[in-house]
Amino acid sequence: MITITEQKPLDEIMQCLGKCKRVYIIGCGTCATMLHTGGKSEVLEMKNKLEADGKKVTGWMMIPTACDKLTGDALKINARKVKAANAILVMSCAFGVQTVSLYADKSIYPALNTLCMAKEKTPGCLTEICMQCGNCVLGQTAGICPMTQCSKGLLNGPCGGTKEDKCEQEPEHDCAWILIYDRLKKLGELDKLKEMAMSVDYAKMKRPRTFKVGEGLK
Repeated sequence: MITITEQKPLDEIMQCLGKCKRVYIIGCGTCATMLHTGGKSEVLEMKNKLEADGKKVTGWMMIPTACDKLTGDALKINARKVKAANAILVMSCAFGVQTVSLYADKSIYPALNTLCMAKEKTPGCLTEICMQCGNCVLGQTAGICPMTQCSKGLLNGPCGGTKEDKCEQEPEHDCAWILIYDRLKKLGELDKLKEMAMSVDYAKMKRPRTFKVGEGLK
């Protein structure tokens, strides 16, 4: 599992930093490093860009996993350089940014946009696998998620627009419902296609949500 991120445009980052003249940069050694959006090379590149714009980079560090609570220990170790900054620029997913904000009494800014959760399908190719909708139908669809695999998010498919088993909207992608059909056929469970899936209960996707062990999602 990996969190997919992309770097924000430099102009947007500069606008966020605004009048902050001294900046500390934090990169992530896990997902952002793998995606080349917030690894050591990207952090050093960002340092050069900020300095070229006239800002003072008081320091930088790579946290093994920015969303881990050990982030707090890392900030303590580098407290002097962090304290010298007006703001912290975090090159990690949104979870990492929020984790840094828990332990740093500074203005925190994200350098990346967080897109989705994905898994590696083939080396270097990542596929979104779950949108955390709270209405899991994987038991009826042979473990293949139509909400993420189908470009139209159809819970009762296929749409009829497939061509040579490919999606009409994304021709390079296999039709999710053809994949579901083939797997159900292999498992001898085609009868599941006769079951009508209920509409998504979007109330389960309300934000923010809190989960308490033994009590469920609130």
